[in-house]
Amino acid sequence: MQLKQVIIAYKARDARSKQWAELCAKQLESRECQVLMGPSGPKDNPYPVFLASAAQPIDLALVLGGDGTVLTGARHLAPAGIPILGVNVGGHLGFLTESVEEFQDTEKVWDRLFEDRYAIQRRMMLQAAVYEGHGSNLEPVSEHYLALNEFCVKPASADRMITSILEMEIDGEVVDQYVGDGLIISTPTGSTGYTVSANGPIMHDGMEAITITPICAMSLSSRPLVLPPGSVVSIWPLGDYDLSTKLWTDGVLGTSIWPGHRVDVRMADCRAKFIILRENNSYYQTLREKLLWAGTRVHYSNNHRN
Repeated sequence: MQLKQVIIAYKARDARSKQWAELCAKQLESRECQVLMGPSGPKDNPYPVFLASAAQPIDLALVLGGDGTVLTGARHLAPAGIPILGVNVGGHLGFLTESVEEFQDTEKVWDRLFEDRYAIQRRMMLQAAVYEGHGSNLEPVSEHYLALNEFCVKPASADRMITSILEMEIDGEVVDQYVGDGLIISTPTGSTGYTVSANGPIMHDGMEAITITPICAMSLSSRPLVLPPGSVVSIWPLGDYDLSTKLWTDGVLGTSIWPGHRVDVRMADCRAKFIILRENNSYYQTLREKLLWAGTRVHYSNNHRN
């Protein structure tokens, strides 16, 4: 990998993340690399400026923070095909990031990147837009949104708990109506996020599939669905305008949706690209560590392995 121009985005208002960013920037600049550095957070979005001001192709984005910081980076960088090296500095679970222990000797990390001693993992993303009326209307009334984890259609109100009424179509066919807290439309990457909290299935992040998970549906027959990646999921909000239904992308508010609108969600044309430094990268080890899988309270020996 050539490192001629690199983005460094660090978790906003996190002193440790900023210190790592400054150290990495200094080291890369000593290797004659141009660095674009800035904070990333709910009130800070450096990526439009980074992408617009880049005088040459961007070779790498170093994202220092937690999964939320990486998700923001993926939504902006995936369309440009920029690989992301995420490092868990100031984050929590860290499903999408390398551990900071793997990143302690940063000079060796740059050597590995220069010498192409790493792997690239490509992850499926979703795209969504809001339309008016029937499925034959293909002119969106909103911008197009990207999500690496999930889209969520649910109401939001500051003064009361609102029950949403949603109708779902798959490839133009009405499948069900849901009364509850909303619907999650997820990628395999997002299956260990909001989806798993709503009792959705965990899917291997190397798969391509779309999961629909109801949130606290008022019907015991409402169950998660796993769909082929080519499916188009359409969500219609029903009821009156007081429901204040929202489209959320990776936990960030996208736009409001009103009766008469529909949200179409499908697999995105782009994929998020992640740099993997761990030599023994195991999806199942990640599940065991991050979800604290301990098995039964009494550990049984398996002598058959001998």
